[in-house]
Amino acid sequence: STDLVLETWDLQYERNGQEHRTADMGCQQLVVRRGQPFTITLHFSGRGYEEGVDKLAFNVETGPCPIETSGTRSHFAVTDFPEESGWSAVIQQQDGDLLSVSLCSPPNACVGRYRLILETSTGYQGSSYPIGDFVLLFNAWHPEDSVFLRDEDERREYVLSQEGLIFQGSRDYITPTPWNFGQFEDEILSICLELLDTNPKFLRDQNRDCSRRNDPVYIGRVVSAMVNCNDEDQGVLAGRWDDCYEDGMSPMAWIGSVDILKRWKSFGCQPVKYGQCWVFAAVACTVMRCLGIPSRVITNYYSAHDTNGNLVIDRYLSETGEEERRSKDMIWNFHCWVESWMARPDLASAYDGWQVLDPTPQEKSEGVFCCGPAPVRAIKEGDLKLKYDIPFVFAEVNADVVYWVVQRDGTRKKSTHPSVVGKNISTKSVGKDSREDITHTYKYPEGSEKEREVFSKAEHEKSSLRVEDEGVHLKIKLSEGANNGWDFDVFAVINNNTDEERVCRLMLCARTASYNGTVGPQCGLKDLQNVTLTPRSEISVPLRILYEKYGESLTQDNFIKVVALLTEYQTGDVVVAVRDIYIQNPEIKIRILGEPMQQRKLVAEISLVNPLALPLHNCVFVVEGTGLTDGQQTKELEEPVEPQAEAKFRLDFVPRLAGLHKLMVDFESDKLRGVKGYRNVIIAPQPK
Repeated sequence: STDLVLETWDLQYERNGQEHRTADMGCQQLVVRRGQPFTITLHFSGRGYEEGVDKLAFNVETGPCPIETSGTRSHFAVTDFPEESGWSAVIQQQDGDLLSVSLCSPPNACVGRYRLILETSTGYQGSSYPIGDFVLLFNAWHPEDSVFLRDEDERREYVLSQEGLIFQGSRDYITPTPWNFGQFEDEILSICLELLDTNPKFLRDQNRDCSRRNDPVYIGRVVSAMVNCNDEDQGVLAGRWDDCYEDGMSPMAWIGSVDILKRWKSFGCQPVKYGQCWVFAAVACTVMRCLGIPSRVITNYYSAHDTNGNLVIDRYLSETGEEERRSKDMIWNFHCWVESWMARPDLASAYDGWQVLDPTPQEKSEGVFCCGPAPVRAIKEGDLKLKYDIPFVFAEVNADVVYWVVQRDGTRKKSTHPSVVGKNISTKSVGKDSREDITHTYKYPEGSEKEREVFSKAEHEKSSLRVEDEGVHLKIKLSEGANNGWDFDVFAVINNNTDEERVCRLMLCARTASYNGTVGPQCGLKDLQNVTLTPRSEISVPLRILYEKYGESLTQDNFIKVVALLTEYQTGDVVVAVRDIYIQNPEIKIRILGEPMQQRKLVAEISLVNPLALPLHNCVFVVEGTGLTDGQQTKELEEPVEPQAEAKFRLDFVPRLAGLHKLMVDFESDKLRGVKGYRNVIIAPQPK
């Protein structure tokens, strides 16, 4: 019999992409998920395949040094029934010279780019044909994959959705920011694979690194380290928090990960400037979703950064309410990290599920700036000894804050302050734009018996639980929203819950602040030496905060920190109240003109009113949206925008994908920065 000669072949990008839910990655490559069969067609010339006469086998290889024992190479013959534990190939149908073969990887195969080689032999003669590359991803749809997620709506949100919302602002004013994850956009998959090949563990031992790429725990730890560049590891982003971003992009200006990852690649894998926590988290979320691991960005309000591990954050205030920097420990208004869904075979099955990964560089873990995966369940139960980095995350949501008032003679007085850390832990709801509160997954209800058990297991005494209902109570209130460009009032509300008259001194001080807790210059001050509180009464003291005072020093984070200090003359006791006020930017209005349909031109009318008393110069709108615009669209306005005037432009675009998508807008200018807006657009499919 003559040799079997392969003439052409078809990796069926389109059909396999649809079945494996990777079609959005573009049709010029084969991308499949592990444990799930994919079909290729072989076309022989001269004669077709004959069973019993011809032998067919495949080689799959990944990484620079493929070895069978490392799970990075496999050789398998075409059989009648699939192999359970390894790779398999089964004939699906034969039609003359055409042969359809179904290949399948085991559900615990290494992910990454593979080379596929067909071997044919007839008698003693054999040939080998390299028939192309394919990329293998994690499979949240396969019950035996370690990232298996049962609910289809959750899989759509956490693996397939390319856009989302990240919560920012303050605990009292939670605000959603749109983000374009874009994990299926052109080039992003190859950039994510390059990220894995740039990581120091790969460069140290390529064989070992590639052989561990079957494990989402390992991949998560690598991604968490590679999204920041603090280890000289050619990481993706450089962090900066000082409001000086001229030599790069301000962290507030980004609206998606695609731009950042593409810049990293085009800079020759040099860090992109600049990121802050939500940017690090969002880029890590893109990489994890791209590789097939279900992931979401979460926000923790009043997040503690406990550097010395004592679960206490000490803050020092002068008698005038000014913070003194004596402690590296910080309270962040909010902090974002990623949760990724995976099994933890290295721990007990009780710890399967959501894991915290925090790519923002804060503390080293095993010598590297990375954090996690830390099982959310272990944080809730106070199991601090399990892998990885649970004490740090436990402190982020549970530490105690103690305010010390430093008196003129240098003595310190401890003030009473109720527990504030770890509030309103938030993420985008599945399939909707609302906020889902997931605080209960991290901690038991405050003051509950369970909470006490967890704290004693974690050897954490919570001083704020011991605060008796003090006689005098202090809080800071905001009358209405605080809008950028306007003056507004804050109030110190004081309650005397005792039967005696009390005489006090009240200090009220406002300063511009960054979201990581650092403060700028003072922008409002009141010092009342003689406040008399009648028994069982409440008084309210206003402080007017003027735009002319805060406008110059407001950072791009838009926060003003108000501190109130109430000192009782009789006892010398000090009560402290702190509130972070988020200054709201104007709204970006987006109108869609035309009938939204795939491959048909649409117009978006985008506008914003300048709320300031000064003109805005160098105004720029940046628009992007997966499947809507072709990449990022930028519009620079030629004229300044006068006070109360409208900045406006029209954008033409042709939607590529059907379904629900977000058109996202960022507005930059000399005096108003990082203003965000978005609009949901439902695109009808093109009539067939």
